[in-house]
Amino acid sequence: MAFYKSPWFKYLKNFVIGAGAAIVMIGALFKIQSWEGGSLMLTIGLVTEACLFLLLGILPPDKDYYWEKLYPGLENYNSKIQPLSAGPVGASAPSLNGEVVEQQLGGMLSELQTMSASLGSLKSLQEVDFSSTGDQLKSMSNFYTRMNEAMATMNDSLEDTKRYQEQISALNRNLGSLNSVYGNVLSAMASSAGSGKKVG
Repeated sequence: MAFYKSPWFKYLKNFVIGAGAAIVMIGALFKIQSWEGGSLMLTIGLVTEACLFLLLGILPPDKDYYWEKLYPGLENYNSKIQPLSAGPVGASAPSLNGEVVEQQLGGMLSELQTMSASLGSLKSLQEVDFSSTGDQLKSMSNFYTRMNEAMATMNDSLEDTKRYQEQISALNRNLGSLNSVYGNVLSAMASSAGSGKKVG
């Protein structure tokens, strides 16, 4: 960046121009009133202003706002510019279309309404009272703890039920064996009773 575009140079230039103009005005006042030192003050002020005007004539003019970057072709007086276009358009190109602008503005308006609704939702979320949330979380934690304990108890009950079923199965097997033994005993007694009757 050139030094004459720097903020300190712009400040210094404005200060010197203002101070020189003040000296010229006071010198002119002293000269008009024929007070002593008026000629010297007028001379110093006019020389200062002449040097500054010479400097301003040498330096290029300031460009603080570069609108031609947003609207290329803005510097050309005869150019036709479309809004936010890439440059000047030719004579055959259509001029600014009101319907297109209205559609674009309508789209922007709907987007702004959507943003407003979203901000309203955020505001309502901000106003929600979360003071009782800690108590609710503690209650949920207690519920899950008790549920885990109940599940553990159920697992123990299932194990007991399995053991009970195994014992019933073993008892059924033992009863089956006992029944077969009892059947054999009855058969043997019947056989011996039959053989005793034949002997008599």
